[in-house]
Amino acid sequence: MLRIFFRDNGLTLVLTAMFVLSVAGMVFTGQAAYNKDLADHGAATVGLMRYLQSGNFLSALFENWESEFLQMAAYVVLTAMLFQRGSAESRDPDDPDRPNDRWDRRGWSPIAAWIYERSLGLALALLFGASFVLHWWFSMIAANEEAARHAGPASSLFEHFWDSQLWFESFQNWQSEFLSTALLVVLSIFLRHRHSPESKPVGATNSETGA
Repeated sequence: MLRIFFRDNGLTLVLTAMFVLSVAGMVFTGQAAYNKDLADHGAATVGLMRYLQSGNFLSALFENWESEFLQMAAYVVLTAMLFQRGSAESRDPDDPDRPNDRWDRRGWSPIAAWIYERSLGLALALLFGASFVLHWWFSMIAANEEAARHAGPASSLFEHFWDSQLWFESFQNWQSEFLSTALLVVLSIFLRHRHSPESKPVGATNSETGA
């Protein structure tokens, strides 16, 4: 039944809808800001499709994806290795092994088994790497478009790798992702949100670790 489908997949559906609405908001406000900048420099404004293909839009898009995938990859990998006593986001340092966290590898090669056991972290790391490369590429295109408007020299992909603007764009997002993740880990020691798997039960003590 449709009602059961929405109940069973509501979290993904709502987050996807929020993503689509946010991208739409980014597109229309970004185009307006980009056209204002072009007009201020005496250049012709661009239509929606041209803006969607511009380095300005695609660089900003992948810049944000890059930081999100880095955050999640780091979070998945670090929580497999490190602990924070009292946090809902950590395994218990006194009892770190979880039920059903080991499986029968018969029929699997050691390499395939190793990859499968770490596939979530690896997938997020690959998505981070791909997003960073795309951010780097389109950031170069955006920088060259800006240079052309000011009769400046274009830079190659390798030259742009050392451009401070590229790394400023990355670090300004990375720092916020690591801060928000650290705050989630620490705040989940003391605060609760009823029914959320990201929180300990409301009646749990602050010293209790894990959800």
